[in-house]
Amino acid sequence: MLKTKEKSKAIEGFRTHDKDTGSSAVQVAILTEQISQLTAHLKKNPKDNHSRRGLLGMVAKRKRLMDYLAKHEPKKHASVAKKLGLKK
Repeated sequence: MLKTKEKSKAIEGFRTHDKDTGSSAVQVAILTEQISQLTAHLKKNPKDNHSRRGLLGMVAKRKRLMDYLAKHEPKKHASVAKKLGLKK
């Protein structure tokens, strides 16, 4: 789970207006932060298969959101991918 400060920091860089907390770009940023934390956890605990399953779900959801962005807002997709260091 992300702490409030970490989550607000992730939201800050990708929001489109002051109250934007749920746009696709913001959701991708939050998921990316959660994925990085869970990846670090799994490096220390390689047998934690329950968390591994959650990680795979998060990665799949992030991919769906990025596909949506690529289809509907290609410029935003490119900027989000570049800022977060994602492929494509």
